[in-house]
Amino acid sequence: MRRAPSILVTMLATTILLAGCTSNPETQPAEPAAPSETETSPSSSSEPSQTPTEEPPELIGGGTELFPDRRFVGLYGYPGDPALGALGEQGPKASAQRAIDLAETYEPYSDEPVYPAFEIIATVASSEPGADGDYSYVTEPEKLEAYVDAAEENDVYVVLDLQPGHSDFLSQAKAYEDLLMRPNVGLALDPEWRLSDGQVHMQQIGSVDAQEVNETTEWLAELTADNDLPQKMLILHQFRQSMIQNRDQLNTEHSELAMVLHADGHGTPNTKMQTWEMVQQDLPDNIYMAWKNFYSQDEPMFSPQETIEVEPHPWFVTYQ
Repeated sequence: MRRAPSILVTMLATTILLAGCTSNPETQPAEPAAPSETETSPSSSSEPSQTPTEEPPELIGGGTELFPDRRFVGLYGYPGDPALGALGEQGPKASAQRAIDLAETYEPYSDEPVYPAFEIIATVASSEPGADGDYSYVTEPEKLEAYVDAAEENDVYVVLDLQPGHSDFLSQAKAYEDLLMRPNVGLALDPEWRLSDGQVHMQQIGSVDAQEVNETTEWLAELTADNDLPQKMLILHQFRQSMIQNRDQLNTEHSELAMVLHADGHGTPNTKMQTWEMVQQDLPDNIYMAWKNFYSQDEPMFSPQETIEVEPHPWFVTYQ
């Protein structure tokens, strides 16, 4: 399993935008006054003024499509909790700067510009059922706004990560609709923490069927299209074949989404490469690859050069 048990223990401890001017008839002259040199002609003054058309929002760096014109490197974790990843080791502004600095270390090795990113755990797997019995702590969207705002102010892309327990991905995604309405906020689905009946976190590794993923991507694609938003990143986490059932049935044809498969294996370089190669077997078309480096669990952790030189070169890299 790719995360230490302290992830859940830590979370349990915190359980956590015409008026026309009318002349006064009493002051009007009996006869029209001769027009002054500065007066416009009747024909020109009668033409309606044109309202400027607002341009649709763009992605960080410009444009409306994520790939293949850019790569991302960022921090993964939960705000305020270092045990859940590097993002939680500092506040919003410091996290943005750390992500910017991290992305810069990849620039010498990438032909494409590299942009900073956050992958923020929005719903957190729990070993306790909670009031709703879902084994998932749903963070109030307002509690994530400081990090999303800091990201927006510093040109950092954001991905919201879902760990739904006995809930489902679509229900949880809808809880963050307002944040997903922002042009540079995408979504990640983590099947490791999607439990079936009778399963408990840390005792079994979860999974999701392609049908549930397709329902979620259909909703996100419609949200993106209906609001004239730029393409959104949709990440699927995987480190075992069993985590995504019927993967060949995934709908990867939504032009509104850039679908990414995030290989989450940790350990030795050999172990990580085995996971990397395994998750690419029979991979559906139109899916980009992503890589994760673990500060504590990789032996040793890949350098930026080693990471970017993995084949195929990862388009999205996170640090946990």
